[in-house]
Amino acid sequence: MDDAKSYTRRNQLREIEKTVQTLWAEHDVFKAESCEKPPEPGEKFFGNFPYPYMNGLLHIGHAFSLSKLEFAAAYKRLRDANVLFPFGFHCTGMPIKASADKLVREIERFGNPPVFPSKDDQIINKVPEPEVDESGKTEPHKFKSKKSKSAAKSGGEKYQWEIMKEYGLSDAEISKFQDPSHWLMHFPPLAKEDLKAFGLGCDWRRSFITTDMNPYYDLFVRWQIRKLKEMGKIVKDLRYAIYSPLDVQPCADHDRASGEGLLPQEYTLIKMEVVSPFPAKMRALEGKNVFLASATLRPETMYGQTNAWVLPEGKYGAYEINETDVTERAALNLAYQNLSRVPQKPTCLLELIGQDLIGLRLHSIYLFMRSYTHFQ
Repeated sequence: MDDAKSYTRRNQLREIEKTVQTLWAEHDVFKAESCEKPPEPGEKFFGNFPYPYMNGLLHIGHAFSLSKLEFAAAYKRLRDANVLFPFGFHCTGMPIKASADKLVREIERFGNPPVFPSKDDQIINKVPEPEVDESGKTEPHKFKSKKSKSAAKSGGEKYQWEIMKEYGLSDAEISKFQDPSHWLMHFPPLAKEDLKAFGLGCDWRRSFITTDMNPYYDLFVRWQIRKLKEMGKIVKDLRYAIYSPLDVQPCADHDRASGEGLLPQEYTLIKMEVVSPFPAKMRALEGKNVFLASATLRPETMYGQTNAWVLPEGKYGAYEINETDVTERAALNLAYQNLSRVPQKPTCLLELIGQDLIGLRLHSIYLFMRSYTHFQ
């Protein structure tokens, strides 16, 4: 009984909220129309919220940020201003496609509905640490294992299917999300209902989604880009970016399913010319200009370098880079920077391991080029 009483005031407020929201809808309070004459200063107000991305449900962070605009619009409306408040749902970019592709891969690997391996079947990375005796002293010759720092931080990555389950979707419904367009049909209506329940003072006639599934918005964006290009405000050029060979396009920060905040990392490649005669494993490269290429963040420390270190069992290769044959592990990154004979496709002349390179005679170093790469 006490528990029921504790919710009485809350329930009363919610009933008032529903009643008022019904009145707003019946009287079209939030519909904005153009006026016959130009408005005077203070007689109009336009507000827009950065389109929330539709790869899931809205959350409390959206409500918190949106409340600032909602309060401002409500205040202006009370001041008798003509308030225009539309709302868009962001569906452009890679996160939806990446999530849909994850579902496709999970179904291919684990079936539909998928049967994922149990937690006990998954290997946990462990690193040894010295044991401590009862007195608190470390015994360096004895070790026990614990989770590595990376494993401890990860907390166990969820499958995309499990994430969809948390939205209350059935197995049959989740399967439909293999099609990226289904996300656009499912989540925006749910977001709209949540925003209405929130009491958002929006003119829902002016609600829309992005992408070419909305031809009106798509044509608007195309027109905008054409106009900006005609004005010389935008140009087509090259820039360093995180690139997805799988999707054949750059992946902007918010377009990625993971790795948000990561940027291209600049490295300097150091060329060390290999001196003939070459060992038997590299005999096929005789007569060519062959260099070992090392990547460094501190090129100023390389002057006076007398040797190069390799991993004896590491995998290396001789790759054709423009006019030079370079043994370089990051040939793929270079290929996407116009540094290979065939654009975006490294040409491997020879596969090697570190053991094959040990003992090579090298000339002193040359500053080769600046290269950008990304490790995730």
